[in-house]
This record gives sequence, structure tokens and C-alpha cells, in this order.
Amino acid sequence: MTPNLAQILDEHVSYEMESIDRMYVNGYIPGLQSPAGVAYFLRQQRGAKFASSALLDPISRDFEKAIQLFIKHDDVPVHRFQKGERKDEETQKRLKTFAKKEGILYLGTAQEKMTTIRTEKRRNPGTGAVFPWLVHGTAVVKVYYFYIVDEDFGPLFIKFGSYFPYPMKICLNGNEYLKRQLAKQKIPFEALDNGLLSCADPKRAQAIANGLSERTIQKLMTKWIAILPQPLSRADRAAGYQYQFSILQAECALTQVFDRPLTGRQFFDQIIKDNLTVGHPSQVQLIFERRIMKTTPGQFRTRVISDGVIPSLHIDYKKTRIKQYFKEGKALRTETTINDTYDFAVGRSLRNLEKLRTIGFAANRRLLGVQRTAHDGIAGEEAFRRINDPITISNGSTIAGLRFGDKRVHDLMHALIILAVLPGVVRARQLRSLLGTQLTSVGKCTPGRATYDLRRLRHHGLIERIPGKLAYTVTELGMRTALFYVHSYDALVGPGLADISPEIQAAPYPIRSAMEKWQKAWERHVQTTLQTAA
Repeated sequence: MTPNLAQILDEHVSYEMESIDRMYVNGYIPGLQSPAGVAYFLRQQRGAKFASSALLDPISRDFEKAIQLFIKHDDVPVHRFQKGERKDEETQKRLKTFAKKEGILYLGTAQEKMTTIRTEKRRNPGTGAVFPWLVHGTAVVKVYYFYIVDEDFGPLFIKFGSYFPYPMKICLNGNEYLKRQLAKQKIPFEALDNGLLSCADPKRAQAIANGLSERTIQKLMTKWIAILPQPLSRADRAAGYQYQFSILQAECALTQVFDRPLTGRQFFDQIIKDNLTVGHPSQVQLIFERRIMKTTPGQFRTRVISDGVIPSLHIDYKKTRIKQYFKEGKALRTETTINDTYDFAVGRSLRNLEKLRTIGFAANRRLLGVQRTAHDGIAGEEAFRRINDPITISNGSTIAGLRFGDKRVHDLMHALIILAVLPGVVRARQLRSLLGTQLTSVGKCTPGRATYDLRRLRHHGLIERIPGKLAYTVTELGMRTALFYVHSYDALVGPGLADISPEIQAAPYPIRSAMEKWQKAWERHVQTTLQTAA
């Protein structure tokens, strides 16, 4: 018999690892982020009589000269990226012939659009005199990609903009850092592309992955900034015009290696079947080579995407993405990519990395928890009646039941599934945002209706209030109930009525026809794969 998801995760995972994967760090000079700050820099630090962007050009030319001298002195190869060229391909090609323990792999150049400081003419309304004024603007400028091999972090790159305010981007990989540290400590391991397939000392490997901290990254940045050319002079840097760092993007990855490839195929076969019916059309999309239009809801959605025969599950929350896929046919990779720390009321400073790790890893585990729960039963008529029927609370008031099949209740259960997966807490505005796109047949979701729904959910035990806050968390009972309501209705009631109704069977039904066609193709693929494996 095919094992369920809980059995697969409990009994057929041979190795697992939580780690920061790819991470983008933003480098910026705080005093140069506004026109007023640049004006102060030019007049007070550089001694200019007036502030104009014309005074910035000599600084940029000096920076470019310093780069040219650097690459000539160190004999650094230079590659100009063409439009549409994949930078990773060029990097991987050069890494194959790089024999040094550490150093500059090559310098890549490109033209990119960035935010800059420019001058516009303004007129004094009293005297009519024209004067220059610094403002934000955009321009296509030359950027420099320093591709580096670091002794502790492996391959990474540092990108500089060639014009004010000289933004910096750093891309590093936590799994490469982990591999380098394991090799230095002579701990045997087997690599899995961007991760580990096995390790002789799993606890030590996890401790090393957990040790990738703000201090470790800051040390890396300080080291290479001292080596590479800098846009500002030593006197400017001594006056406090130095780079500080913030988190632009962080990928929190959970890798679970299956004992054999067949187990992974069984896992994703069940995941796909569940997610074809788990969501409302405005929240869940099955996309095969179809563009996402401007009208596509982008705040909350779940998608199942198939690249050839390899499926992947995608969950979007604001600018945060959760992706789940079958890595190299050997491991389940669950990744939460945080693109904006403000999605979770966390600042962008590098010192908040530990908070983001906690949020990202919790999201991965929460998604797996929802998937496990989807295959657990909810026992008993009594349990059903406690939720479906009205209840009387201690003050004598009656709380309406959450009736199975009711349109509003059905939408509430969809919302609970999404909110249970997302990190953080449940608030009325989140519920309204979800229900605002779903409740098309029962009216607009007003603040009063959202409060009424939260009260029903709380008294039936599906959510619980956080003490001292107008916020809630989804309980285990809430998650189980929502999955039961949604799966049983979408997978049984709708298709069942379609099968027994001659009118529905006779009517044109392109969506159902397409799904049946896809299902047959998928079953043929699974059957062929199983025969090949046998």
C-alpha cells in the first residue's frame, strides 16, 4: 500500500537539515541615501560652495580608475555580460578551472538601472533666480560584479554601482558555507547540489548551519571591502561614510532526503492530488505554461506548477514565497524566501537575521504540519456536531454553528488553511483581505462581519486569542477542521453530484474535462515510472 504523507515523513526520511540557503545582503552608506544627505556631504565633507550632481562625476571617475588599476595589478579576468545572459553559467564555467584556495574569480560588468542623485533647475519665486537642487532620479549605469571564491563561504559575488550613492549587493550561500566548514573540520559528507545528501555527523553539521549569523557575515563583508576598491576616499570613510548592511532576501531551507526515489514520487503524487482542490479559484491556481496577468491576486495564493514531469508547490504571502519541490529526485526541499522583512514586522537590519530564521523555518514546518494533518482522520459524530451546530456559552448567548457546506463557512475554512501555514498571527484585517476576494455570493466582508466570524471561530475552538492582543493563532483543531471541511466538500460533494446529475454530465464542462485529461496523463506517467523502478 502507498504510505500517507505522515508515514513518509516519519519513516522514510534518512537525513534532514535546516539551513540558510541563498541570501542577498544590501550594502548602503547611510549619509548618502537622501538628496539632503548628499548636499551635506558635498558642502561639509568635500568643502564645495554649492551642492550639484556635477560634483559627483569626478568621484565616480576616480572609482572606475581604481577598479581598472585593481584588475590590472591582480590580473583579474573581465567579462561583459550581454542582455539576457545567465550569469551563473559563466561563473560555473570559470569555477571548473579555478585552482586557488581563495581569490577573485573574475569581474563581470553590465548596464543596469538604479536610483541615483541628479540635479534639476529650480527658480526662486521671489527673485526669479535659477539655482540647482538635488533630487532622486534613475539612470542606467555601469555595475561591477566581483565574483569571489572565499575560503570560508565558497563562491559569492559583490556588486557595486558605479555612480552615487554607490549601492552594494552581496550574494552568498549558506549551504556553501556549511560545506566549506565541514571540509575544514574533516567531517565526511555527500553533497546534494545546493545542500547535503548525507553527513557523518548530522548534529555537528546542523550546529555549523545554525552558526551562520550576523557576526559571521559582517566579518566576511569587512574582509572583502578592505581588499576591493572603494568609491569614497579614506578620509570620507574615516568621517563615518562607511557601508552598513541590511537583508534584501533570505531563503530558509529545509532539506529532507528520502530513503529512495520512489518515496519522493509517492509524496508529490499525494501533494498534487490534495492541492488541486484545496483552494478557492481566487487563491489556488494550477498553471501549465500560462502567464500570471495583472488581475491575478498576488497577496495570498497557492499554485501547483509542473516543469516537465517535476512538480512543485508554491505558496505566496505578500512578498514572501514558500516553495516545495523534489530536489534531484532524492530529497524534499521546502524553502521560505523572505523578500521583504516588513511582511512580518521585522526590520531589515542584518542583526534581525536570527528572527527571520525563526520565521522562515517555522513556516516550512507549519506547511509540512498542514500536509500531515490532511491525511489524519477527524473522529466521531460528536466532534462534528460540536463544530457544525450552535453552542451556548456561559453568559447564555448562542454562538452560531459552522455549518458544513455553507458558502461563508466554506470560505472561512479556506482562509484558516492559508493563515495556518503563514507565520505570524491572525488578525481581523488579514481575514478581511482573504474573504474580500472570496465572498462574492454572500456580500462584502465588513469589519463587523469579520469580528462576527472571529467570534464564531474562537468559541468553537478553531482559533485562540493571544493574551493582551487583538490577534489569534489557528489551533490544531482549527487546522484539522478546515482541512476536513474543504477536502471532503471539494473532493466528494462537488464531483459526486456531478457524477449523479444527468444535467451536469450533459453540459459542456471544459474545466472538468481538462482536469480529467490531466489526471489520466499523470496516472499514465506514474504507472510508467513505477514499472521502470520495479
